[in-house]
This record gives sequence, C-alpha cells and structure tokens, in this order.
Amino acid sequence: MQQSRRSNPYPFTWEIPLMLAVTVLVLLVLGVQAGRAGANLAAGGGLSFPPRDALLTSVPGILAGDAGTGLPSGVAGRASPAAVRTWVIGTELMILVALCWAGKALWLRWGPHRVHGMASKAEAQTLLGRRRLHRVRDIIRPDLYGKDRS
Repeated sequence: MQQSRRSNPYPFTWEIPLMLAVTVLVLLVLGVQAGRAGANLAAGGGLSFPPRDALLTSVPGILAGDAGTGLPSGVAGRASPAAVRTWVIGTELMILVALCWAGKALWLRWGPHRVHGMASKAEAQTLLGRRRLHRVRDIIRPDLYGKDRS
C-alpha cells in the first residue's frame, strides 16, 4: 500500500548493479588469495600475498592447486594442491555467506518492500515515554484498548 503512494524520481540504472558485481568479483579474487595464504600458513610456509600486478593473473594457477603461483621468487608455497583447494573453497564459502547476509540486510533496509515511516516499539517508547503510551493506548490501538471493544 505504501509503495503505491511513493514515487521514485530516479530510474533504476546500470551503475549500482555494476558496482555490486565488481565488488563481489574483487572479494572472490581476494578470497582465493586469502585461501592460498591460509593453506601456506597452515603448511608452515608463512603468510605471504602476491604483489599487486600478480593479484589477478595468479588466480588460475591457485585454482589449479599451485601454492606458489604469483608469489615473489624468494617465497615458495609449501601447501599441497588438495590443501590449497580446501582452503580456497572454505574461504570462498565464508565470503559468500557474509555477502548473502549483507545482501539480505541491505534488501530489508533499502529494498522496494521496506516499511516507510513506521517507528519500532523501542523508538516510540523512547520518543513518547512509557506513561504517555499507556495513557493514549486507546488512540494508538483502538482494536485492543478502545471503548467500543466487544
């Protein structure tokens, strides 16, 4: 009902979906790198990340199971291919869960079916006070506290 009373003067354009897609892709690439770093750390190879220029180009090698792809020449990956894949999958799953949770929170907060102009019970109590809410309860909820209750 409230949705029909409101109009949005701004059309839905391509900038916001593109920003969300790029953000998700960057987080997934960083998750691959973090999974490889975790696998190397667990194998005793230390915590190391590739330089910026090898951040994207090393992803296919990492997904193939190579723990040393893209790392500087003095740093060698020590994790096995199975460990690299396991750590990458675990890291990506955690990132996807966090993205789904954030997406749901954003959708409920700013999505098209949000409730406009309604205060929560705690906000109304803070603003009006408990005594006043109790005194005017028949106006606020006439179906529960009104004089013509049957």
